[in-house]
Amino acid sequence: MFKSFHGFHLVEAYHQAHHERKYHPHTVEKKFAKALIVAIVTLFLWNVPSSFFGIEGLTVIQQRIIAIFAFATLMWVMEVVSSWATSLGIIVLMLLFTSDSGINFMMTGDNMGEKLSYVKIMASFADPTIMLFIGGFVLAIAAAKTGLDAQLARALLKPFGTKSENVLLGFILITGLFSMFVSNTATAAMMLAFLTPVFKQLPPEGKGKIALALSIPVAANLGGLGTPIGTPPNNIALKYLNDPAGLNLGLGFGQWMVFMVPLVAVLLLISWILIKNIYPFTQKRIELEIEGTMKKGKNTWIVIVTFILTVLLWMTDKLTGINSNTVALIPVVVFAMTGVLTKYDLEEINWSVLWMVAGGFALGYGLNGSGLAENAVKSIPFGDFSPVVILIISGLICYLLSNFISNSATAALLMPILAVVCTAMGDKLGAIGGTSTVLIGVAIAASSAMILPVSTPPNALAFSTNLVQQKDMVKIGIIVGVISMIIGYTMMYFVGKFGLI
Repeated sequence: MFKSFHGFHLVEAYHQAHHERKYHPHTVEKKFAKALIVAIVTLFLWNVPSSFFGIEGLTVIQQRIIAIFAFATLMWVMEVVSSWATSLGIIVLMLLFTSDSGINFMMTGDNMGEKLSYVKIMASFADPTIMLFIGGFVLAIAAAKTGLDAQLARALLKPFGTKSENVLLGFILITGLFSMFVSNTATAAMMLAFLTPVFKQLPPEGKGKIALALSIPVAANLGGLGTPIGTPPNNIALKYLNDPAGLNLGLGFGQWMVFMVPLVAVLLLISWILIKNIYPFTQKRIELEIEGTMKKGKNTWIVIVTFILTVLLWMTDKLTGINSNTVALIPVVVFAMTGVLTKYDLEEINWSVLWMVAGGFALGYGLNGSGLAENAVKSIPFGDFSPVVILIISGLICYLLSNFISNSATAALLMPILAVVCTAMGDKLGAIGGTSTVLIGVAIAASSAMILPVSTPPNALAFSTNLVQQKDMVKIGIIVGVISMIIGYTMMYFVGKFGLI
């Protein structure tokens, strides 16, 4: 979807550099070694006697799910292949070796256990949560195609005037706002493109350029927390919180925004104070020149009206009774029926993210549908664990992993496990504000991880401008990340305690 956005050249350069690094001969040798490790561990867990796991009543299919889970974990953490490719591998392995459409001779024998439904495994890609993603992507593509994004940026930045510190605040707030509804990567690319003429106005010896360049990834990463479609971990958390067969909390789109948007606003203001003081401007005034015009015509008005209607329906889902996943399809059908988007525009949808998330959902179904989750809960006394320990460990693991691998992969890996653990602990989680504190806390931790250029695409894009050094990113990333997690987890504790979820 980046071709429609200002700053596409940055995204293209980022992907080109990533491709060259990925297929460098030395890298290929490393990947082969990693793949060998993954294969050995997976085959060992697949074939070892079931007594090895210490889980009573473990079936063959359940043991295969454990092996596939280990395969997914190692592939995602080691980044042997792209995250979405690993997800495809998960789905195909489950179809062939654990489902009622599996290979005949592999699906017969003693203690095989209940087979998974191949229909449900495949349905992971058509999960209602995936529809929510698609709706968000389509809105972003339509806004870029009509020039609405540039017009909004121009109009929203104008009130901040020309004082350097206020311009910085404007870019932080607008980037945060855009990233609630547009992918963080596309938002960062667009806003960095808008900054290009601003950089030319600033003296080379000052730190203002660093401040502005750093502000974009920080704001894009934090802003994504504001809505369920802002970043994949939010959407994954919402799926498990609302799963009718699981936690079934019925958390709505608007309800999410009620407590997350204020959190984002506070974090963005804190980020502004930190950045402007650590990297002060020597030039006190900046003239903004944002290029790009909004196209005139019916298509633009259709996009504006549909955008407003969709957001209003998302925010009032509890009142209207239309859930956010259903609402997400409204802009898709409106833009398709009116010709705002063509079949070629659909190629701009970030399908790799959808496959990435679908693989995580399939893994979650495998854990629950095979009965493995239930057996594990019976064998491992999660109910005896301290809620605080689970909260801290889950947050730290997510934060550490998300700094080095995709935050979507991290969330897809942790959420199914934590959903099972939270269900097993029941009312005991009331001591930390309930289940929502744990699962939404993981989403917060995922968005707080931004210490390296490789941590998130927005970081990589900002780093590619050559205005930001890795030490600058580490410094701001650690400070903002720790503050974000402390404030975020504290907020979730009180939200749960006062029954707001």
